[in-house]
Amino acid sequence: MDDAVEYIQRTDAPVDRPHETFDARELPPPQPLKDTLETLAGAEDSAVLVQLNDRRPQHLYPQLSDRGYRYETFDDDGAVTVIWKP
Repeated sequence: MDDAVEYIQRTDAPVDRPHETFDARELPPPQPLKDTLETLAGAEDSAVLVQLNDRRPQHLYPQLSDRGYRYETFDDDGAVTVIWKP
């Protein structure tokens, strides 16, 4: 089982959906926000995105809420945010 699935299992996100991992740890602001939103826009509504970042993506949270996404962030050697549509 890969790490993304382990994080998804720690949330209310459906584990039976396809998932994608997006690594934003090396990107300067605001690139992680922009790229994450673009990735979500191009993904199927059923997909779960696992974003890796060097810190909690505070500016991303309101954007996700506005678009109907749920999310949960874990502090684990940086920040891991699981994003999904209910």
